Amino acid sequence: MKPIDQIPDMPALRVEIDALDRQIILLLARRRDLIARAAQIKAGNGWPARIDARVEEVIANARRHAAAEGLDPELIGAIWRQLVEAAIAQEERHLKEQE
Repeated sequence: MKPIDQIPDMPALRVEIDALDRQIILLLARRRDLIARAAQIKAGNGWPARIDARVEEVIANARRHAAAEGLDPELIGAIWRQLVEAAIAQEERHLKEQE
């Protein structure tokens, strides 16, 4: 990644944004894989996919980190809620397959 002040023009800036978007996708894929493992562990222990206290903890963490980086915590909280809901749906599918 280039320092932001060394990006000379819009085409170069777009290349940087596209590369960053790719990294975000790779991180989301890794998160998906971790959620799959969480579902296996939950199935083995008889735990539900949704653990409300954990949901709120994850979202609060995201909001706190967002605020620390100067991002809108409301926006990041909403995005993370979508991520968490998708993860719960993934876990529920896995748990249903184990029945």
